[in-house]
Amino acid sequence: MESVELDDVDRGILHMLQKNARDVTASEMAERVSVSSSTVRNRIERLEDSGVIRGYHPELDYEQAQYQLQMVVICRAPVGKRSDFVDAAIDIDGVVTVREMLTGTDNVHVEAVGVDSDAIDRTTERLTDIGLEIQSVNLVKKMHVQPFDHFGNDIVNGDD
Repeated sequence: MESVELDDVDRGILHMLQKNARDVTASEMAERVSVSSSTVRNRIERLEDSGVIRGYHPELDYEQAQYQLQMVVICRAPVGKRSDFVDAAIDIDGVVTVREMLTGTDNVHVEAVGVDSDAIDRTTERLTDIGLEIQSVNLVKKMHVQPFDHFGNDIVNGDD
């Protein structure tokens, strides 16, 4: 897919969608980036069609959802087969994110959740079963997420 040139309006829209896509309206975004609502809707459609926006996903509190343990597993995979391992890892129960790293020997990072230590053990066993070499298992206390400021924090009128 060809990359898309983003202007200030696009960056402002992306910032507001990252901050709260569920509740922000096209009218609110239009007012905050000084364009019409139809322009905002057209821009969002263009950003979706071009692949800049790939979806809208809720930010979950796994602990509140009864998955008390969240972990990051740092793994190694042979570079030539790294993508195959990533495809297999994402299908393991409890795995929520897999990052395929471009550099370094610890080139697969797996985020997983579980209800107890047995679930975590099952996940790490499955990662080993598919051939990943586990380097470390790190339990997450809390994850903090924010919108990427380069997507228009300075563009959006009235944004704190």
